[in-house]
Amino acid sequence: MGITLIKIKLMPESPSEDLKKIELEAKKVIEKGKGNNVRFEIEPIAFGLKAIIISFDQDEDKGELEPIENGLNKIKGVSSCQIIDMRRAIG
Repeated sequence: MGITLIKIKLMPESPSEDLKKIELEAKKVIEKGKGNNVRFEIEPIAFGLKAIIISFDQDEDKGELEPIENGLNKIKGVSSCQIIDMRRAIG
């Protein structure tokens, strides 16, 4: 089977949340859900609020994204989780 490339946007509850702590927890959740090559970017939103953009890949036959989404939504300090891009890798 192929590889799926996925990007998820995590919104923290407030600008004062510790983004590094959220990133560590998110990496655990994604790796538990069979995600690989986890990368993080910080995207400024407004008034000091910054979103975490998570990029990772996953084998198409390894499972669904729902358990990962549910796990990310349960992280302390996370307001919302949204899949912003998902595509099949070529090559």
